[in-house]
Order: sequence, then structure tokens, then C-alpha cells
Amino acid sequence: MMRLPYLAETETVAETEEIGRALGEMLLATGNDAAFLALYGDLGAGKTAFVRGLASVITPGAAVCSPTYTIVNEYRGAGRLLCHFDMYRIESEEDLYSVGFYDYDGMIAAEWCEKTPFALPPAYFKITIEKQGEERRRIRIEAAAT
Repeated sequence: MMRLPYLAETETVAETEEIGRALGEMLLATGNDAAFLALYGDLGAGKTAFVRGLASVITPGAAVCSPTYTIVNEYRGAGRLLCHFDMYRIESEEDLYSVGFYDYDGMIAAEWCEKTPFALPPAYFKITIEKQGEERRRIRIEAAAT
């Protein structure tokens, strides 16, 4: 089982997805199926690929895609809900209220949390994905608090 803090380097998109899957398995094994996952990383770092791996465990069969234009995608499966947010264009608390951010129940995976530190709950998982080259990524997962 994954232990936090966790640090890994991946060589492919599939390996990045695998790290997301491993985190999902850990969260389910510990009964933490309503966790908040704050994803940090540049454009193209692999945040959505990571969520795709997470969803494969949390909501099996979900067709994960980037919520860039919709702000939020909901994935349902296995009696659970995974809400996938893109915070890139969120500028204020009012923006979050307008998209119903505070009404969602279930697990939340939010990309671009560096833009919305005001939206972080008291306890969350911080996932930082850094490009190390064309396909190589460094992924750090840690428990965090505001």
C-alpha cells in the first residue's frame, strides 16, 4: 500500500495513471472515499492522466476527460461520486459558488489548486506533478493542511 509522503518518477502516461490508481486503492482501503485531492502542475504535466488512474478505482468505467471548459466533470460508478474540477479560470469564492463547488459530496480531484488556495479544505492530499522531460514526470503526494 502507498505510504505518504510518496515520491515517484514516471516515464509514460500509463505509469502516471498507475500512480493515480495506487492512490485510489489506498484511499478506498482506508475508508477515505470523500477526500479532497489538490493537483498542482503546469499545463500538460499529467494532472488529468493522474485523475484517469484514480477514477479507474474510485468510479470504474468512467470516461475521464479534462474539465477545462466545463469547470467540473462528474464521474459515477461503484456507488461513488468523483468530482473532477479545473480551477484554472476560477478567480474568487463567488466563482466557486456559481458552479456549485460547495454543494458537491464525494471525492473531489481539483486541478490548478495553486490558483485557488482559498478553496482548500482544512485537510487534503496535495499532488504535485512536475515535467522532467517529454514524458518523464516527478509526482509527489502528501497529506496537507491549510
